[in-house]
Amino acid sequence: MNECEPIRVEFPLRGEWLSPNTPGTKIPSHGTDRFGTRYAYDFIQVDWKRKGRPAYRVNFLHYLLFGVPLKEYYCWGQNVYAPCGGIVVRAEDGCEERPRTHFLPDLVNAYRNAHYFDPAKDDVQQVAGNHIILQCGGNVYAALVHLQKGSISVTPGQKISTGDLLGRVGHSGNSFAPHLHFQLMDKSNIATANGIPCAFEKYEVCKNGVWTPVSNGIPTNKDRIRASP
Repeated sequence: MNECEPIRVEFPLRGEWLSPNTPGTKIPSHGTDRFGTRYAYDFIQVDWKRKGRPAYRVNFLHYLLFGVPLKEYYCWGQNVYAPCGGIVVRAEDGCEERPRTHFLPDLVNAYRNAHYFDPAKDDVQQVAGNHIILQCGGNVYAALVHLQKGSISVTPGQKISTGDLLGRVGHSGNSFAPHLHFQLMDKSNIATANGIPCAFEKYEVCKNGVWTPVSNGIPTNKDRIRASP
């Protein structure tokens, strides 16, 4: 089956990032087509110098035994920017974030939402948490998901430009750890949307210590990436 030509948008973050789930490595990127996630990205920040590239400042044993407070994650609270100009269709805030990650409770929460969510009766915020939906044009919608509670700075109906500040990276909804979940889709309802292929107009990849520009690219789960200056 041939995939459609990706729609190009701007990279929605600043600083250095890793995408552990990306259509650049596998499709469906999240192992399912549900919730419009076929071509979705997850973005985290990691310590590139530590073994295993952890996304948090504590050691792995501490994570397993005690969990990790959100403030110990490198990406928690990082700014999220509009990947395209358009209209804000949804801006859902107020969803509480669990104060720390913990392997088993987070695994149970992810399994429950993945297998028992009913779009006919359940609130999509249960899965998406605090999130923003932008209409980029026509039947193309961008979803920025799992945002930090109280961070969303736009309102429904607001007209925005590419690069406008939208909110901050969080850990709300069906989130295993703080990260930005980003996807394009064909309708504004995450519960029933189909994913749309997406590429980023420009960013940089670090290889052997050298940052190289990329145009209209789709990063893999090995790439150390950042927005172009």
